[in-house]
Amino acid sequence: MDNRIFNHIVTALLLLFGILALYPILFVVIASVSDPVRVNSGEVWLYPVGFQLDGYMQVFTNRWIFIGYRNSLLYTIFGTALNVMATVMAAYSLSRRDLYGRGFFSMLIAIPMWFGGGLIPTYIVINRLQLLNTPYILLIIGLVSSFNIIICRTFLSSLPYELQEAAQIDGCCDFAILFRIVLPLSKPILAVLALYYAVGHWNDYFNAMIYVSDKNMQTLQVFLREILLMNQNINLDMVEDVEAIAMKLQMANVMKYSLIVISSIPLLIAYPFVQKFFVKGVMIGSVKG
Repeated sequence: MDNRIFNHIVTALLLLFGILALYPILFVVIASVSDPVRVNSGEVWLYPVGFQLDGYMQVFTNRWIFIGYRNSLLYTIFGTALNVMATVMAAYSLSRRDLYGRGFFSMLIAIPMWFGGGLIPTYIVINRLQLLNTPYILLIIGLVSSFNIIICRTFLSSLPYELQEAAQIDGCCDFAILFRIVLPLSKPILAVLALYYAVGHWNDYFNAMIYVSDKNMQTLQVFLREILLMNQNINLDMVEDVEAIAMKLQMANVMKYSLIVISSIPLLIAYPFVQKFFVKGVMIGSVKG
């Protein structure tokens, strides 16, 4: 009887936490298709009030949104592929027991987790390499993450090392062992790495804002920021109609919700496909009781 009461309490708490986690997402979607006056007055809670799509129409009439979507997709796809490849190769090397100086290299990779060069030295280096205002900088600047290398190394170290020894006896080289033995057994950690890097590329706007000035190479997040600032910076000296000012401010608030929905759709679609690997990939190699 006590166990059943405990299970009911746990279930109720999990449902409550689930509702609290999902409601902000639901509210953003509802507010993006509701009347801006009703949203600002606090009348919108659980369902759209005064259904309209003006916020989405205002967003999609701007051609830079499509350019930003294209660029962000390209940066995310190719950047994630390069990130995962570089991370796996580094982690595989560190997971090999026969790597000379493995402890030294592990310490060397861990140092950037605590110390960084700073923005100005990084900018100077990138400028000297002539990578400013090129799309390649957004792929190279975050090519590997020390944290992700350590996670991947821990996962690969948990694989039976006898498989690699048997492959070596059969005449496999290191690349053959990696691509034919290790990678097919590493789908969970590959999914985790892909998700981590993809989210980073998709949400990145600071690097694009600092190192890229050509609008044709900018990311979606930079354009979304510009649209919000453009709608909020209203010159009161140029506008005589007070109602027009109020409507423009209300539309800017509704556009915020529309922009959040638009920018979140790709990740919301991708996450369910990697979710089943996510927990397994992160927890492999953790301390077990």
